[in-house]
Amino acid sequence: MSGAPDAAGRVVIYTDGGCIGNPGPGGWAAILRYNGHEKELTGRYRQTTNNRMELRAAIEALETLKRPCAVDLFTDSVYLRNGITQWVHGWQRNGWKTAAKQPVKNQDLWQRLMQAIARHAPAGGVTWHWTRGHAGDPANERADELATQAARSAGPDDPLDLLAGEAGRQ
Repeated sequence: MSGAPDAAGRVVIYTDGGCIGNPGPGGWAAILRYNGHEKELTGRYRQTTNNRMELRAAIEALETLKRPCAVDLFTDSVYLRNGITQWVHGWQRNGWKTAAKQPVKNQDLWQRLMQAIARHAPAGGVTWHWTRGHAGDPANERADELATQAARSAGPDDPLDLLAGEAGRQ
């Protein structure tokens, strides 16, 4: 298998999300590895943003796990990494407002991500890892390829993934 091996008893997840235009048709992907097994997940939306797809990839991967697990999650998204490791607790304390007193973008998905993370806490929780995109990490490259394919295949029958008034927001 390519990329980081699954550590004993830990699930390894690589995620990516993207759009064709921003906003535009989007896709997300996740690669889950555990005990020598690998599963690829993808999803698509006809209208969304890049940041929403990055968030959805992590959410969908964590929600797919059938029981609480210790997880190593790899992302190439600075937005996702900084949001979950630096910003989200301040947003919660401030009533989901930024330091500039503006509403947090993608609050619905940040809250859902926090719930997904909390579910895994009893088993060791989620450890976040950042990997540089397009830098030769085979699992990250595969997740990017899957997310791009999903975005390219989005069509008029696929759901929207924008809240009211979000066009042009990330």
